[in-house]
Amino acid sequence: MGVFEELKARGLIAQMTDEEKIQDLLNNHKTTFYIGFDPTADSLHVGHFVQIMVMAHMQRAGHTPIALFGGGTGMVGDPSGKSDMRKMLTKEEIDHNIACFQKQMSRLVDFSEGKAIMANNGDWLLNLNYIEFLRDVGVHFSVNRMLAAECYKQRLEKGLSFFELNYMIMQSYDFLELNHRYNCQLELGGDDQWSNIIGGVELLRRKEGKEAYGMTFTLLTTSEGKKMGKTEKGAVWLDPEKTTPFDFYQYWRNIGDADVIKCLKILTFLPLSEINELAKLEGGELNKAKEILAFEVTKLIHGEQEALKAQEGARALFCSGENTDNMPSTDITAADFADGEIGVLDLLVLTKLAPSKGEGRRLIDQGGISVDNEKILSSAEKLSLNHFEKKYVVIKKGKKVFHKVNLVD
Repeated sequence: MGVFEELKARGLIAQMTDEEKIQDLLNNHKTTFYIGFDPTADSLHVGHFVQIMVMAHMQRAGHTPIALFGGGTGMVGDPSGKSDMRKMLTKEEIDHNIACFQKQMSRLVDFSEGKAIMANNGDWLLNLNYIEFLRDVGVHFSVNRMLAAECYKQRLEKGLSFFELNYMIMQSYDFLELNHRYNCQLELGGDDQWSNIIGGVELLRRKEGKEAYGMTFTLLTTSEGKKMGKTEKGAVWLDPEKTTPFDFYQYWRNIGDADVIKCLKILTFLPLSEINELAKLEGGELNKAKEILAFEVTKLIHGEQEALKAQEGARALFCSGENTDNMPSTDITAADFADGEIGVLDLLVLTKLAPSKGEGRRLIDQGGISVDNEKILSSAEKLSLNHFEKKYVVIKKGKKVFHKVNLVD
């Protein structure tokens, strides 16, 4: 099976500019391709995971990936999928975020000599002469067609700034520049990037008379069409300081039955034959597939040792609740107690199991909170220092979220 067929069988491919040409390019030639990453935070998140997996599949097949970091485009911000303008970042923030991205990405993509390229579009975008850029590049873009693009449509009601309107032109120019520098012929990206990718393909054809291609891949969504990678605590990050390996593991262990096989295909390197066998499981047996998914994904991002620790901790929780070594935890001291007591609501907010006391009350009223396996019946309940005889308590939210609260000196 060629890499094109592999990507297709795993359900990764969404749209292509020319299926026949792209299939030939991927299966019969060594090609240089690129995927762009705007450094809007200091960590990649689950939404980037698909893109990195595609890069890894392509590299394993002998192609050369370019990871393009948006040192220039990041100063504008992609309006795609956003109802409001993105926060404007400083150059220092962007440079820091790029360094974080590079480190995380290197776990899955080999950036050693000649195997992959790291590029920064700030190298060519930040010093452009505006008039020359408009004459050389802007002239090839129709504003009418740009405004009809999906990435701009939803912004027109609230207002799309001229600042953001430039984003598509800059991303298209990236493709032109990468073609000049590295003979890059193919741009890849999430399906929400289709309009921007088409812009680059057409710019190369109009300005240079060259054939270039674009392909998008599936966005990571649930069977209900909701984006994956969001929890009550926020995004699921690849940085262990922002999302612990245990929480990361638990996220995948707890996904819906309808999503587990799709995620195994998209987010792991397990052979399709093995995944197809797991697809035969039903009901409670699907927990085996979920455990494999959680372990494999955690191993890719955090390494095998952290994956084993997370797996051991999760199994202990599901079985007996005794092993708390690898559980997410929060430290408190005697100073957090008033007259030797601390409210359960206060603990829910401190541990971020609830964003507010109001949400904490709702969880308690619905019977969703237990402390050391004792259900909390009233939002007024408090814990005394006696509850911390073994120097910790375990708060359970719902059936699958556990958190250890340590009493430290």
